[in-house]
Amino acid sequence: MEPIELPAIAPATEGRELYAVVGNPVAHSKSPFIHARFAGQTGEPVEYRHLLAPIGGFADTVRAFIAAGGRGLNVTVPFKLEAHGLADRLSARAQAAGAVNTLRVDSDGLYGDNTDGVGLVRDIESNLGVRLAGARILLLGAGGAARGVILPILARSPAELTIVNRTAAKADALVDRFRTAANDAGCALGGGGPQAAAPRAYDIVVNATAGSLDAALPECDARVFGAGTLAYDMMYGTQPTVFMRHAESLGARAADGLGMLVEQAAESFFVWRAVRPASAPVLAELRATLAAARA
Repeated sequence: MEPIELPAIAPATEGRELYAVVGNPVAHSKSPFIHARFAGQTGEPVEYRHLLAPIGGFADTVRAFIAAGGRGLNVTVPFKLEAHGLADRLSARAQAAGAVNTLRVDSDGLYGDNTDGVGLVRDIESNLGVRLAGARILLLGAGGAARGVILPILARSPAELTIVNRTAAKADALVDRFRTAANDAGCALGGGGPQAAAPRAYDIVVNATAGSLDAALPECDARVFGAGTLAYDMMYGTQPTVFMRHAESLGARAADGLGMLVEQAAESFFVWRAVRPASAPVLAELRATLAAARA
């Protein structure tokens, strides 16, 4: 077997500290743009880059990054599970998610966190103005994306959370995993296959499947969408996703996951720097960029 070729990592510019988003592929990531704006806002000495890790070489890439003076990483596909295993310490939300999207280099090792769920919650509540407390929520999908947002959703005390997945056993496993947290939050938690969704409108329907990448709709009863429903797709692009268009055709309000991207990045910035940047202007700038791309 040929040796894995690791990326060359130059130290940060003098007077700055090195951060990066690591993934494969990673060149498309908007994280460097977002964190450059956050650094400019806050005056934090952050230098942020893309970092392409070879498949099979994630851990060695992280070690090389640390050796070059790296202070923190955002982790994207396909390395979130490996990052979870590599961390020396985990936040409660990373433990619950079983995945890590934020690594911080501390004096006593690597600290792993997961900011995806916080990003989703803040986007829905702060940017879209929809309350999760007391809401009836339907979560489509039972993979890593779904698992990463359940605990932060439950922390907002919804009235009901139903998790459905084409493979019912995966949804059932998540229901079992989070049952205690749901009870503590006073939330009715249930789920299973697509038929487990009640045939009436929910307050919020979250698409945590990867279907939008392939323009595929998740299996879902059309009656879950109503005039008062927020249909939220974790994916985003220059055009509305097929899930968003489907929900709008049924009278629902639709939103993509661009705000979640910005909000989870803001939480990562806080984890690293203990400074909370303003997300709204960065989200507005990204929205304008997408709108220009559509024109």
